[in-house]
Amino acid sequence: MSVTIDKKTCTACGACVEVCPVDAISLKEKAEVDEDTCIDCGACVDECPVEAISL
Repeated sequence: MSVTIDKKTCTACGACVEVCPVDAISLKEKAEVDEDTCIDCGACVDECPVEAISL
């Protein structure tokens, strides 16, 4: 599995960054996932208010 962020839907609110337990998400213009660091826990999926993240 891997986390996918829909760049069109993402509002760069930062909720996913705050909840990620391994600091695998960063904010540039939109949220970006470091796939090498991500542990596919799904915390960001549950936290995203606009449902822009999926596993």
